[in-house]
Amino acid sequence: MSSGLSAAERFARLRLARTDKVGPVTFRQLLDRFGSATHAVEALPDLIRKSGGGTGHTLPTVASVEAELAAGERIGARLIVLGEADYPEMLAALDPPPPLLWTRGDVGLMARPCIGIVGARIASAGGQRIARGLAQQLGQAGHVVVSGLARGIDGAAHAGALETGTVAVLGGGVDDIYPPDNADLYAQIVERGCIVSESPVGARAQARDFPRRNRIISGLSRGVIVVEAEIRSGSLITARLAGEQGRDVFAVPGSPLDPRSKGPNELLRQGAILCEGLEDVERAFNTLRTLREPERVNPFDGAPDELDEALIEQVAGLLSPTPTPRDELARALGVSIGTVAAALLELSLAGRATLLAGGLVSR
Repeated sequence: MSSGLSAAERFARLRLARTDKVGPVTFRQLLDRFGSATHAVEALPDLIRKSGGGTGHTLPTVASVEAELAAGERIGARLIVLGEADYPEMLAALDPPPPLLWTRGDVGLMARPCIGIVGARIASAGGQRIARGLAQQLGQAGHVVVSGLARGIDGAAHAGALETGTVAVLGGGVDDIYPPDNADLYAQIVERGCIVSESPVGARAQARDFPRRNRIISGLSRGVIVVEAEIRSGSLITARLAGEQGRDVFAVPGSPLDPRSKGPNELLRQGAILCEGLEDVERAFNTLRTLREPERVNPFDGAPDELDEALIEQVAGLLSPTPTPRDELARALGVSIGTVAAALLELSLAGRATLLAGGLVSR
């Protein structure tokens, strides 16, 4: 990962990340295709017009990006973009990583060994006591506790780790205190921990923001502990994401009479690590290798500067709702992976393909 970026490149990365329908996968592929966000921003209008996706993607104005930066400066927030030295190593190892993070507080906490604790918003007194105690034990053992600043288990975990270090990941902007009754806890985390969000400063959390929030909680963490959660809950989504990211998943068992125990108990049936205290986590971590940013191969190597329209249509014709590896498309057409990757990028900008993690694509 680069040790630093120019001010112009940082600005361009923020602008590219705020472009309509440019998510983490497309963001990373645009960087790979054009070598920098500065070049990608310059090329994007023509590329969108050429692909016929003019109404689907809109670059934000320079003024709107400047306004976001000014809003962050007013509250003392700090922007960290992918490629900077302070970008968390654990997040950089994701496929793909979040393009940027807004932060308040001590960003150095994200470089320390982190563990997520998540669970029910309407948590039992016993569940909150377990979360608070676990967080305190983990903190004293040198871990930073990561959670989502929600009611219940999240709040108890943050409170237990305030003395030793805690990171709160928000769905809205870093100034979006939700729920409002966690305002005092939020202020303490700004002072003694770290607040993190992908969303613009001033944004209010919406339903679509929470999966991204959960992905960062698990992505920052070496493992995730689920204390209480019903079967259909955001906490189990976080646990699933943790498993997909190669992190350990821990579950605190509970009474079968309490619906809040169904989530952790189901995770245990699926192979999660039983967690009754610090020793269970330490035992697992003794065998867990630190995840580092993998060596990446640019998928656009060998791609021509200009693509044949007929070839783009051939690639489009091979797509289906089932995710397909791009190297499989390259074999079917007898062309390079770089050529297929370039065609898929254009099709995605036209709204005719969806780029997925791991080199997959669907219609």
